[in-house]
Amino acid sequence: MRTLLLTAFVAILTTGMSAQIKTPQPSPFQKIEQTVGLTDITLEYSRPSMRGRTIMGGLVPYGKIWRTGANENTKITFNKPVLIDGTKLNPGTYAIYTKPNKDSWEVYFYSDANNWGNPQKWDESKVAAKTTAKVYPMPMDIETFTMSFDEITHNAAHLGILWEKTYVGVPIEVMTDKEVSASIDRVMNGPGSNDYYAAAVYYLNTDKDINKAKTWIDKAINSAENPAFWQYRQQSLIYAKAGDKQGAIKAAKKSLELAKKAGNDDYIALNEKSLKEWGAM
Repeated sequence: MRTLLLTAFVAILTTGMSAQIKTPQPSPFQKIEQTVGLTDITLEYSRPSMRGRTIMGGLVPYGKIWRTGANENTKITFNKPVLIDGTKLNPGTYAIYTKPNKDSWEVYFYSDANNWGNPQKWDESKVAAKTTAKVYPMPMDIETFTMSFDEITHNAAHLGILWEKTYVGVPIEVMTDKEVSASIDRVMNGPGSNDYYAAAVYYLNTDKDINKAKTWIDKAINSAENPAFWQYRQQSLIYAKAGDKQGAIKAAKKSLELAKKAGNDDYIALNEKSLKEWGAM
């Protein structure tokens, strides 16, 4: 009995020792997801508060690199290319560092986004883009450090940075017009070779209208700059299914020729087998 009680006491003591007290973070984490035009942007940062302290020129010194928040470095992620002051940023995640001054801030998009605060050693080669943003005074104190997306249009937005009586807006340009224009051109010019090819193969594999598949595969072959052996292979199968043996043989021979040039043994074997079945070898 004493052994049982002792075991129970140790278990309770161990549970009590392993329990953790959870308290609120002094600089809570925030994540913002914003679509600008056709580009998705994600911002992750921590939010310290003033708590009676002087911020600009005090807690955040002028002329020194700042993590732009608290805890880990602030991160921004783009799923498509963007422009920062004319510099192209490729899709990916970047740390945002700033160098606050009284009238303007230097803003850096840093390719190494895995630091706790500032990098131990600043590496200029990791600055993927940088810009200078004007300081705008606020009429009242912003108690908690805040970042936002402002002045959003189809083609741009401002990354807002606010704390104490300071607002800084960093312009971010997205490629919406270029992307939409390219899409319009593709649609207005009609389906391309790949579209016809995909539609024809789908109809072949799903036993749909084989004559439509035949029309589409011909358009795919004729509109392609350099039709490949796999395209001719599908053309031969579609022609065979449509009952056009001579057309199937012609396409299979072309596929075989190109497969040999490419050194693709699989397609060489497939075409030779079909040609034997159709009496051409």
